Amino acid sequence: MYVYMGHMKFGHTQPYENWFWKENRIELMNAYVNKILPDENKIEFEDGSHLAYDKLILATGSIPNKFGWPGQNLKGVQGLVSKQDLLQLEQTAPNNKICKRAVIIGGGLIGVELAEMLHTREIPVTFLVRERGFWRGVLPLPNATMISNHIKEHHIDLREEEELKEILSDDNGHVRAVITKKGEEIPCNLVGLCAGVRPQIEFLKESGIEYNRGIMVNRNLQTNFSNIYAIGDCAEQREPVGERKAVEAVWYTGRMMGEVVAQNICGNPVKWNPGHWFNSAKFFEIEYQTYGWVWNNPKEGNDHFTWNGNDGRSMITIEYEITSRKFIGINTFNIRMRHEVFDKWLNEEQTIDHVVHNLRDACFNPEFFKEPYHDIKSQFTNLLTN
Repeated sequence: MYVYMGHMKFGHTQPYENWFWKENRIELMNAYVNKILPDENKIEFEDGSHLAYDKLILATGSIPNKFGWPGQNLKGVQGLVSKQDLLQLEQTAPNNKICKRAVIIGGGLIGVELAEMLHTREIPVTFLVRERGFWRGVLPLPNATMISNHIKEHHIDLREEEELKEILSDDNGHVRAVITKKGEEIPCNLVGLCAGVRPQIEFLKESGIEYNRGIMVNRNLQTNFSNIYAIGDCAEQREPVGERKAVEAVWYTGRMMGEVVAQNICGNPVKWNPGHWFNSAKFFEIEYQTYGWVWNNPKEGNDHFTWNGNDGRSMITIEYEITSRKFIGINTFNIRMRHEVFDKWLNEEQTIDHVVHNLRDACFNPEFFKEPYHDIKSQFTNLLTN
């Protein structure tokens, strides 16, 4: 997103300088893999050539979800996952003269990033989300409502409880409008498909490598072939760790899996053990972090404590066990917190009381940040007494 917005160049997103690979004896190949031949330990490329391997790591990532919408393959309909998507977006939506309006489908993190990107080029955006409250499938209602209001403040036409029915074509096979499930026709030149992603595994058909939603792996990240591994978005855990999902399309998970698989292929068996759940994102100006588990609705036996900063941008929600008062997780909005502090509290199974009264220990906001901790403790104490 920052490349499109002009804050970075694409080269800034590369992990190393171009000279790094050759100097470290890493050969880069630009080619499409047609199929994997595990019994022969070979990869077959699109042009029919082959490459032999001793060990193989599959890190093919994700592609945008498509749900069979009429018109979903028209020109001007795309996701936002790959470099190719970025290049296509520059073609379809370079400015508001070429792209008069964009429609974004799906209320997740990729969708809100795309909305912010287009907003910086003054392209009007209509945003269709099926829940009441943005990302309501993940966020508790007070959090989701705050994010919805913040998005609307940026003049994004956010339509809650609305879904896509059909995408209409012009005479040249390019999108010209969408039809919503409520029957409204919205003219547009770009449709962003941001209703989640799915593992990119179509090329594995007939390979013998087991897959379900993603490529099935054990705790050592091995597939059913001992010398083939899978990591990142495309991998599906046979035995998910704790409350974690079997497929995790999160950047830091991919990085950590890379570290684990490196140990394994170098002869040091290490099991995948990612620790406590963590994620972070940005909704326009609102920074979001989550540590541990905060469900969109409290799990049975749990409850939520929510502090609202009344500025439309600051909020925390803590999930905890009612009887034991054990701290389960926290969502923070526009209050920067230290990962290692919450890791420690979760490991120690601290209570919500301990967490609320020591929140300042986890803070690393800027020097002139207006501290909310007294107000948080005051609201929490009032809740207990009432």
